[in-house]
Amino acid sequence: MQYNWLISFLCLNTFVAYSRAQVTAFRSSVYFVNWAVYERDYHPQDLPVKFLSHVFYAFANISTDGNVSLSDPYADVEQRYHGESENEPGLNMYGAIKELLLLKQQNRHLKVLLSIGGWTYSPQFVVPASTEEGRQAFALSAVRILQDHGFDGLDIDWEYPSTPEQAQDYMKLLEAVRKALDDAANTSQEPPYLLTIACPAGPSNYQELLVQEMDKQLDFWNLMSYDYAGPDSGYSGHHANLYSSLDNLLSTPFNTTDPVKFYLDNDVRASKLNLGVPLYGRAFANTDGLGKPFVGVGEGSFEAGVWDFKDLPRPGSKLYQDTEAGGGWSYDPLTRLLVSHDTPAVVAQKAQYIADVGLGGVIYWESSGDRGIGAGSLMETFINAVGGVGHLESSLNHLNYPNSKYDNVRNGFSREE
Repeated sequence: MQYNWLISFLCLNTFVAYSRAQVTAFRSSVYFVNWAVYERDYHPQDLPVKFLSHVFYAFANISTDGNVSLSDPYADVEQRYHGESENEPGLNMYGAIKELLLLKQQNRHLKVLLSIGGWTYSPQFVVPASTEEGRQAFALSAVRILQDHGFDGLDIDWEYPSTPEQAQDYMKLLEAVRKALDDAANTSQEPPYLLTIACPAGPSNYQELLVQEMDKQLDFWNLMSYDYAGPDSGYSGHHANLYSSLDNLLSTPFNTTDPVKFYLDNDVRASKLNLGVPLYGRAFANTDGLGKPFVGVGEGSFEAGVWDFKDLPRPGSKLYQDTEAGGGWSYDPLTRLLVSHDTPAVVAQKAQYIADVGLGGVIYWESSGDRGIGAGSLMETFINAVGGVGHLESSLNHLNYPNSKYDNVRNGFSREE
């Protein structure tokens, strides 16, 4: 197995040359989902901001005419965290987005982007992206939300364009958003606003994209390199592995190195690509091991068959690492429950891969699933593996939003308010 892993590792040399400069500052990015404030009881104040460079606030919705809107007003801008009065004068912003803006004030390296779409809302992209009017409505309304709510950029998560026409529309949509962001930034002396996308790791999806044209509009790409195996798979398997297994092919139906090579082959600079790391595991019930048949997926933290990393390994399970495939799992031979998930050792291996290939960093899905700092956190593990917080990307965020509709955002506020 070690010999096979060495072969896979050496194959990296065929495309390490894509890295134009050695990366010394790495992005550590994570999705914060607005539904986490409910049953998950996870809030912006729980984010380990010392170990993060970017937070993606997910998700905003899209109407059929292209207008972008926040998807949960209570969680987003209404919930009071500091005992603020319901009768405060003026129009003020509260909720999770205010908390993120407060974190930005205290941590100038932290950038917060609004993520639009996601799996649930992605079908809403198709109609507005197909017309110039729809694309303009999308771009202008998204930038309006950014300026009102204090974001540093926009992230587009369309899962997934499925025809050449939709791929063309996606590229045009990004062009419209990029122009709107640049026009807005021209009125400020602060850094340009960021534009990113969540990009697919499955070949049937990434091969549809007009990658070279899209890349001209983007600051970086977030590779969704997870969910390679799950309830619809024929066999239990790794769901976020780096490489294909030469010893157990059925356990790795997909891998991460193939999409990485695809994007680099299509002229995306390695430093613009973030590697996806899941903060959850995929379960397979009634199975004898990796690459074996299974029946059902069992329970989960909040969804059947999906366990938060902080809830793993399950009682009675033993941890395993497959260095050949670059993946991890836990297994209980008595209950015959297998969960595929990253571990600190796997994340350390991925950190070495990122450094060797010259990738820009990581993107985690999603923040509420991680363990605490000092307790095996994967977010902490990555930063420590690349040399510590001194190697965290630390460009300045935006703090001034003079055109916000909210009085407290426009005028600035402090945590003591």
